Amino acid sequence: MSWGTELWDQFDNLEKHTQWGIDILEKYIKFVKERTEIELSYAKQLRNLSKKYQPKKNSKEEEEYKYTACKAFLSTLNEMNDYAGQHEVISENMTSQITVDLMRYVQELKQERKSNFHDGRKAQQHIETCWKQLESSKRRFERDCKEADRAQQYFEKMDADINVTKADVEKARQQAQLRHQMAEDSKADYSSILQRFNQEQWEYYHTHIPNIFQKIQEMEERRIVRIGESMKTYAEVDRQVIPIIGKCLDGIVKAAESIDQKNDSQLVVEAYKSGFEPPGDIEFEDYTQPMKRTVSENSLSSSKEGKPELKFGGKSRGKLWPFIKKNKGATPEDFSNLPPEQRRKKLQQKVDDLNKEIQKEMDQRDAITKMKDVYLKNPQMGDPASLDHKLAEAAQNIEKLRLETQKFEAWLAEVEGRLPARSEQARRQSGMYEAQTHQTVTNCAQDRESSPDGSYTEEQSQESELKVLATDFDDEFDDEEPLPAIGTCKALYTFEGQNEGTISVVEGEMLSVIEEDKGDGWTRIRRSEDEEGYVPTSYVEVYLDKNAKGAKTYI
Repeated sequence: MSWGTELWDQFDNLEKHTQWGIDILEKYIKFVKERTEIELSYAKQLRNLSKKYQPKKNSKEEEEYKYTACKAFLSTLNEMNDYAGQHEVISENMTSQITVDLMRYVQELKQERKSNFHDGRKAQQHIETCWKQLESSKRRFERDCKEADRAQQYFEKMDADINVTKADVEKARQQAQLRHQMAEDSKADYSSILQRFNQEQWEYYHTHIPNIFQKIQEMEERRIVRIGESMKTYAEVDRQVIPIIGKCLDGIVKAAESIDQKNDSQLVVEAYKSGFEPPGDIEFEDYTQPMKRTVSENSLSSSKEGKPELKFGGKSRGKLWPFIKKNKGATPEDFSNLPPEQRRKKLQQKVDDLNKEIQKEMDQRDAITKMKDVYLKNPQMGDPASLDHKLAEAAQNIEKLRLETQKFEAWLAEVEGRLPARSEQARRQSGMYEAQTHQTVTNCAQDRESSPDGSYTEEQSQESELKVLATDFDDEFDDEEPLPAIGTCKALYTFEGQNEGTISVVEGEMLSVIEEDKGDGWTRIRRSEDEEGYVPTSYVEVYLDKNAKGAKTYI
């Protein structure tokens, strides 16, 4: 099957068909180009979407991503970012392997088509010229033959006419012979041109046109093959990224499977655990019988006015913490407005941050020191004295940060239990230490009693945190008659009672118990008639006298 033999007379239709083929190719190029633009736009939108939902640095959102569900979501965002990158790869590969290549091929195809059809037109023009020559020689031969016939007839007429002179007859005869010769020459010329035309025509229809049309056919077939290969490339470009896209999707699935609801629940506990014990039972106070007060109104005993909640600011908050309103003012430097567990985390984080800053300053100082050494060895590189002020500044910063770190470490040690309560100096530094009077304690107890739901207001909770003074303990122990012993205890560890209201004990020492733990972690003991105070319950082993008044039986 060849266009040269089958379509020898379809020059114009082949010209239209090949132009249509180029239009189809350009349409496919336009399609691929628009696909690449869509892929780029899609990738951009995916990246913007991923970026939009990424947690902002140094924000509360960033803290939320410690939960496994949030981590999985963050992994999904990262995988979607990689997923978008694969669509960018699709766009780039389609542009380089299809669009650019086909656009260059189209230009070559147009040039080749133009050259082939130019040769075809040239062959057409040549055969048309030969045809015109043949027609011209044919007409001339026809005309000469007719003229020869007329000249012959005229001669014969003149020869038969007796009235015509012999000279006229001879003239007519010569004219007939001339016309006859001209006809013979025209005939020979026509025959020659005809033979040449037939040869040209045979070559045109059997050599030139088939060759030209064969080239056009091959060109068209190459175009068809090329567009088929481009379609395969189109599919392969997509296929190449499928494994990576699959890995992105597998990453999302893996992130989803890594979600641990139990772990998230534990993180909630760690995030919001106050460290306080739940409130204990409120003892029944019988007002129908006269009560003998054994301690003063501001005592730390279990009497109405001196509930154990008022013993220590940090310990008392544990009992009624759920009912205390949060202070909306400025956050204290030592985070004393937070529950113990949360305060410990904040202080630990602050200590870690300060240590990082110290290390950074030390690295900077070391770098400046090295630079100064270089200047000392090579004065031409710089003046060593010019770095002294930078070294001094770095040393000041390091010392300042160390002092700050020590302050926060002291607060942290206090919260972690290395110190039983905050020292007076720490109270003054955090701004939480204020002098309170005996009347303030009494008013607080009365306010709580008068509250219908038994809860503290914000002002009451703040007062209850700050109502311990050294003078309260002194007056209490000096003025009130001693409480009866309800049991004995043995010191398991040595405890240094450095705060007001506490008492020091030595490991193995036996002492009297005059007030058991009310749920705040402290037990009141006595060494002698004039020496008593509180120690951590975990530091002693208590032996209660079941027959003693106020003693409770533990099962």
